[in-house]
Amino acid sequence: MSANRSRGPAASTLPARWLSSVSHAWRALRHPNFRLFFFGQSISVVGTWMTRLATSWLVYRLTHSALLLGIVSFAGQIISFLIGPLAGVLVERLDRRKLLVWTQAAAAIQSLAMAALTLAHVITLWEITALTALQGFINAFDMPGRQSFLIQMVDDPSDLSNAIAINSSMANGARLIGPAIAGVLIAAVGEGWCFLIDGMSYFAVVASLLLMQIKPVSIFRTADNVLEQMREGWDYVRSFRPIRSILLLFSIVCLMGYSYTVLLPIFAAQLKGSAATLGWLTSASGIGALISGLSLAARKSVIGLTRMEQIGVAVLGVALILFGMSHRLWLSLVLMVFVGFGLMQCAAISNTVVQSLVPEDKRARVMSYYTTAFFGSAPFGSLLAGVLAHRIGASYTVMLTGACCVVASLWFALELPRIGSIMRPIYREKGLLALTNPICDECEPVL
Repeated sequence: MSANRSRGPAASTLPARWLSSVSHAWRALRHPNFRLFFFGQSISVVGTWMTRLATSWLVYRLTHSALLLGIVSFAGQIISFLIGPLAGVLVERLDRRKLLVWTQAAAAIQSLAMAALTLAHVITLWEITALTALQGFINAFDMPGRQSFLIQMVDDPSDLSNAIAINSSMANGARLIGPAIAGVLIAAVGEGWCFLIDGMSYFAVVASLLLMQIKPVSIFRTADNVLEQMREGWDYVRSFRPIRSILLLFSIVCLMGYSYTVLLPIFAAQLKGSAATLGWLTSASGIGALISGLSLAARKSVIGLTRMEQIGVAVLGVALILFGMSHRLWLSLVLMVFVGFGLMQCAAISNTVVQSLVPEDKRARVMSYYTTAFFGSAPFGSLLAGVLAHRIGASYTVMLTGACCVVASLWFALELPRIGSIMRPIYREKGLLALTNPICDECEPVL
């Protein structure tokens, strides 16, 4: 009896602990501005993923060419790469909420134009390429603006990492839903309706931005000249080892790890599937990414993030190698879950660590390099994947890119001790790193 009574209080605290953990995982939503952004963006990103899948399927349906799939993807991303650093400087000089209203409105017009041309059955490869390039131009301003705007939506800086994780979870929840809806819609009524729904969904984000009550942020510039500010931002990224190493790893993953997406229509066809199969494969990777985002949202500390990133990239590489070998749909779907998990670990942790280290007066410029790391590497990766798949086949191409991710993971493992020693004092100064082990004052946590 006494033994049972002694276990009762401990057992009764389990639900309370669980509820506390859940509420902690969503703590950034207590900020009204971020809550508005979350719900508006949740609607919009579903449409964005529908458009991504519909564009890939439309290009493949019109051309049946792996090379042209790569070229269209390249056109959509190279613009962002070329103007990314300049866009970062300009974003720092602008009201970021107003900027995002304009970029979201422009993206809506782009998607509605795709819808009109596709539904009229007059769209050509050149028009798809031109409109995709226009979206790349919009993204060059939208992504650094959106990433650097997070700090203004979250009043408590300690909740920034949680906001980034929730934002990633939301994007990948949409990645799970959007492609599945798109696959069904394409099979039933065609790609044009996906573009139309995407175009309408942007109005939800615009409405959420206009409803926000934002405190103005003072920007302190060390140089007034645009070129000087660009050089200053580049010097900071180049000389500060933690950010340099993290962005380099992110660039490699974007170059090699993300390139599989452009080849997914080919794998869907090889598995004797349709647009619905392509939607399942994309949604499976979304499940893995969502799991990754939720696991990051539940974290209470930045301790261990870089080690998790290194492991995530290794998981991504191994999963891609096995995906290239797979000839069964069920196995390919399982492997896509691991691919999505590894990609999100790299993308979300890179974002979190960079934002937690960078000073406010360089935030937009540094985040523009984060954007450039993606849009600079991904287009060349898409083009490379298209060329290689044209020559050696999609399966061998994905296996090769997976092997490159494994090598990158091993390199980053060697970098961790060096960058950790630089990050610790910064985190301590910002109050983001708890005191070391109370039993061992000299023990340092692994970052």
